Amino acid sequence: MTRYTAQDVETRWQKAWDEADVFKAKRDESKPKYYVLEMFPYPSGRIHMGHVRNYTMGDVVARYKMSTGHNVLHPMGWDAFGMPAENAAMALNSHPGTWTYQNIADMRAQMKPLGLSIDWSREFATCDPEYYGQQQAMFIDMMAKGLAYRKNATVNWDPVDMTVLANEQVENGRGWRSGAEVEQRELTQWFFKISDFSEELLSAIDDLDNWPAKVKLMQRNWIGKSEGLEFAFSLIDAPEGHEQVEVYTTRPDTLMGASFVGISADHPLAKTLELDNAEIAAFCTSCRNEATTEEAREKAEKRGFDTGLRVQHPLDPSWELPVYIANFILMDYGTGAVFGCPAHDQRDFEFATKYELAINAVFTPVDADLDTSEAYVPLKSEQVRYVRGFAGDAIQTGAAGVTSAIAYCEDKGFGQGVTRFRLRDWGLSRQRYWGCPIPVVHCEDCGVVPEKKENLPVKLPQDVTLDLPGNPLDRHPTWRNCACPACGKDALRETDTMDTFVDSSWYYARFTNPAAATPTDAEDAAYWMNVDQYIGGIEHAILHLLYSRFFARAMNLTGHLSEGAVEPFNALFTQGMVTHEIYQTRDAKGRPVYHLPQDVTDGKLADGTDVEIIPSAKMSKSKKNVVDPDAIISQYGADTARWFVLSDSPPERDVEWSAAGADATFKHLNRVWRIAGDVVEAPESGKGDAELIRATHKTIHEVTQAIDGFAFNAAIAKLYGFTNTLQKSKAGAEAKRSALAALAQLMSPMTPHLSEEIWSLMGEASLIIHAPWPVADEAMLVEDTVTLPIQINGKRRDELKVPADMPKEEVEKLVLANDAVIKALNGGVPKKLIVVPGRIVNVVI
Repeated sequence: MTRYTAQDVETRWQKAWDEADVFKAKRDESKPKYYVLEMFPYPSGRIHMGHVRNYTMGDVVARYKMSTGHNVLHPMGWDAFGMPAENAAMALNSHPGTWTYQNIADMRAQMKPLGLSIDWSREFATCDPEYYGQQQAMFIDMMAKGLAYRKNATVNWDPVDMTVLANEQVENGRGWRSGAEVEQRELTQWFFKISDFSEELLSAIDDLDNWPAKVKLMQRNWIGKSEGLEFAFSLIDAPEGHEQVEVYTTRPDTLMGASFVGISADHPLAKTLELDNAEIAAFCTSCRNEATTEEAREKAEKRGFDTGLRVQHPLDPSWELPVYIANFILMDYGTGAVFGCPAHDQRDFEFATKYELAINAVFTPVDADLDTSEAYVPLKSEQVRYVRGFAGDAIQTGAAGVTSAIAYCEDKGFGQGVTRFRLRDWGLSRQRYWGCPIPVVHCEDCGVVPEKKENLPVKLPQDVTLDLPGNPLDRHPTWRNCACPACGKDALRETDTMDTFVDSSWYYARFTNPAAATPTDAEDAAYWMNVDQYIGGIEHAILHLLYSRFFARAMNLTGHLSEGAVEPFNALFTQGMVTHEIYQTRDAKGRPVYHLPQDVTDGKLADGTDVEIIPSAKMSKSKKNVVDPDAIISQYGADTARWFVLSDSPPERDVEWSAAGADATFKHLNRVWRIAGDVVEAPESGKGDAELIRATHKTIHEVTQAIDGFAFNAAIAKLYGFTNTLQKSKAGAEAKRSALAALAQLMSPMTPHLSEEIWSLMGEASLIIHAPWPVADEAMLVEDTVTLPIQINGKRRDELKVPADMPKEEVEKLVLANDAVIKALNGGVPKKLIVVPGRIVNVVI
């Protein structure tokens, strides 16, 4: 046998696949289609082992489905717009496009040696004008359907990056990129009307059978359906136009315990009051500059400003409540106003305690005294004793109390039961250059006018300067100037660009025909959609997936997807990370100093310094624990990297990369190659054919089940065992060759290059990827014999191998003839002899 040289072998087979166009997807109505897609990467410059694991998982599925007779689509693209490119361009005195396309070239060059079954002919980047031009066309269609619109909104403003940030891009009150303190500003922004789909997006989750339960729960919580009461407090001595304060509450049963009304600093009443009151204006400004996420506001110190105004309680006009502006109330949620019931809401409790407001319990525990040192907040499903209930004193669940409260308030005519959702419309405007231009024009006569589709794409200008803060499109000397598409007069282009979440919310549909002259080709989209298997990180469980689900519905309404594609992803898998140990020492001031793995031997540096080892840490360039795939492929080959990242743990869990593990994998694959050589030269006859044939079919069955179930590590474990069986087998040439062929095919989704080489070694003229997937003979899966443990008084003493269909009476005879049983009986007879067919024997003495 020649030595297996992975680098030469892998390059040769990759060339063969390319020349045969093996992975080029074409519509073929005679075959069942299968569309597998991994979340496409951001072109940051280098791939890492996390990419290798993610794309290898998709590749296993794609290759397996090809072998089972499916017409497979497995594309690749790049999520290429965004602030990092602008920041890099500024640092390098370059253009964002130059940096982006160079990174794409570098990452593509790293990915191709992995031997992925990708149809590279469909590759695109979201910054390609051909892609974002179709996105602009779809935006215009969405405007026509009322799905895209403008309105004034309070937004998170990064004063350094000079752009709007989503709540998720604000970390501890600071911009996620610049680190600057985020401000609240009111701007006219573009929105997608995703809230119109709240109920549909929520109810459809129940039908996503092949999605992880944790992802579905996260989506449900984000959409946030709630049943509650909507009503208004009458304001005493109200400023003109503010006679009432509207409130929505999910706990109307606590209205009898109200002690204050709180409004957001952005509430219309607060904005009116701050016009004539400097103290209120200062307080509102301070609130607007605080952390903007709901979670951050919950954790922040509760602060309020007593406006001096009072409202009447709807149940008793003589019962007056103070009105506070409070820093923990967001205008984006509900009506921007709440009533506080401190006895049953911890946030309200802290606020009332601080400002010495009344704390009146509405309900108490059924069999215990009320703890007044904190708020009593039972689940709605728990029974409580109502002491101020709308239906009188009663013991009932909180849910029943809410129902009776809504009925009571509706009967009295001052409230209405309503359903609300936490989900808000999607603000998509971004004040940056490197994004998809919003294709509208502002005309003094015609207002906001969509660009004509024949003028698309509205391309980004190349001659921009990024050395100043703000959006370069605003200060470009000519780009904004255009003719109004409606009247032809001089007009100005919109300078906001789209949130990059837009780019990634429909790319799966564009892959069905990236060259189509419209966003999708109807026949191709109808054939390939939906994505059968989507793979990506749990960090995208909410926004990306939710926006993609919305876009599929929007594309359906605008005629770009068929009715059957409103849910874009039939199955979703969220993979774990690839981690690596961190090696660190401390400097004289106790600060960590990180070291490369190759600089550490047996826990020490070359000078003998002990190294602290932190296991299972996320890979990070700054901590020097990133494993370069190029180095692994150069040393071991792609198949070693692929096999290892799949073998060490279930794919939904993290896997820790180790040099020892990679080395062991490399040795195993070389062992398989040597076994292949031995089998090819095996003698014509031998012993144990039946056992090897049975083991072959059992392995085919088990590996197929494991791949179907996304249990790649389990499949590999079975292949390890089968490799040992094949090596030790005394079977003849025919049985061994059949077993080797099955081994090569079963390994091929994980180690495609080695498998092709073995296939060729066996004299096969075709590619292994074209060979049908092996099918287990069901008859071979039925065991001829079973091994029955023999227990004597409950303790295992021996075992008995018998035919699987041996009658119980015959088994009993063999048990009584067993040496261990004869010795234990010592001439006597058993009190009981229990035979559980196919499982166990118990002798009671």
